[in-house]
Amino acid sequence: MGANAALAGGCGQPIQPGRHEFSIQSADAVRSGVYFIPSSYAGTEKVPVVFDFHGSHSNPLGQLRRSSWDQVAEKEGFIVVALQGSLPGAFDGTHAWNVPLVTTQEGGLDEIAFIGAAVRTIEETACIDRSRIYASGYSGGGRMLSQYICSGRDDFAAAGFVHSLRAGAPVEVDGQWKPDAATCAPARPMSIIAFAGEKDDANPYAGGGKPYWQYGFSTALQRWSELNGCTGDAVTRTAGDVTQRLYDTCKAGARIAAYSYANGTHAWPKIAPAEGVMAAASSSASQAGIVEVSSAARAPAFDPSVDPAPRMWEFFLKADKANVVAEASPAVIKTGTAVASGCDVSAGAQGTTCSSQPNDLRRSGQGVRDAL
Repeated sequence: MGANAALAGGCGQPIQPGRHEFSIQSADAVRSGVYFIPSSYAGTEKVPVVFDFHGSHSNPLGQLRRSSWDQVAEKEGFIVVALQGSLPGAFDGTHAWNVPLVTTQEGGLDEIAFIGAAVRTIEETACIDRSRIYASGYSGGGRMLSQYICSGRDDFAAAGFVHSLRAGAPVEVDGQWKPDAATCAPARPMSIIAFAGEKDDANPYAGGGKPYWQYGFSTALQRWSELNGCTGDAVTRTAGDVTQRLYDTCKAGARIAAYSYANGTHAWPKIAPAEGVMAAASSSASQAGIVEVSSAARAPAFDPSVDPAPRMWEFFLKADKANVVAEASPAVIKTGTAVASGCDVSAGAQGTTCSSQPNDLRRSGQGVRDAL
């Protein structure tokens, strides 16, 4: 049975476990992607879905290798969907997203319509819980996801971003880059979790870089706290070289969690446990994500070694529950070697060339040709 036929059963029909290529009729073209079905899926109970958006110069399979979302899905019993951007990447077999407002390139299609069509297709054909559709984006994929939410689409219950959080197109006013408020109007307060490396030279932590980027991670985070109507400052904690910021007093139960890696680059974080800090077996009374250590060592505020995908999954599960701030349990899945940064096509690489921009009185990053 072909992949499309397998996906067409909806509730009541099982789908063969594993990865499947599939196509979707969008507004302007037939588009493609990959979906993953866990071995526990029987088609009789509604399950969650996570959309996984690849970075520039990558592809759906490369993104799954990078993020390990399919490994988390196999363990937890949900579906993963990885879509393919419409722009050609810098290497054979790679692609990028035609992000509205900041990318104008020949061959770019309507990505907003495509993502919406993909969500509808999954809703109509697989046995899923429509209230638990989530999304995760890496680099250019996170920029695409940011703008999808900013466009007012209300498909995702929560979203995660790795080296990619945006809150509207960049605009410079009086020498300072910031998000253009007119280009980001979410349908509702959105629970988000975001990760950033302070040594990222592709999407710089402090801002600058390519025309599509310009304002930094803290600026984007602050703008999302305003969009979500969060009150008070974030609760900040540090373990090792990872700093966690949590906003848990936002409108409509929305929450924001942010993780900054002092030594993080543009690579997907694969952090080893800090030397001398050993996790003990957690008891039923232990708070998820808190590492127990010997009395000779000071317990960290949270486990800094958890990969983004399992940490995002814990956040997604708790994002809509009152009085709960998401913490991640120590990772139990093994992802093998770390994914390399740079131009490793097999891993789905994101380009890392950056350039500084001189300041004008007012400039916009919108409509930049070839800005991936």
